[in-house]
Amino acid sequence: MDMQDWLGYIAAVLTTGSFVPQAALTLRTRDVSGISLGMYGAMTLGVALWLAYGLALRQWPIVLANAVTLVLASTILVVKLLVERRRGR
Repeated sequence: MDMQDWLGYIAAVLTTGSFVPQAALTLRTRDVSGISLGMYGAMTLGVALWLAYGLALRQWPIVLANAVTLVLASTILVVKLLVERRRGR
């Protein structure tokens, strides 16, 4: 593995890892009051597009990071939508 791959994997761990605390907190508390639906909708779509881009290029650091981030961001987005729906917003 060359230096560029290492750089990509380190960046992936840091950026993807940053979603873990938010996803864990959201699942544990179901408190989504401070989460922007528009931001998470756009973020989730953007991550899905980055995943498609990584797949097209066969760049595995991009693919792995965005696959995991897509799961985490989607989880937060789904909880936000379910809670808001339950509250009638």
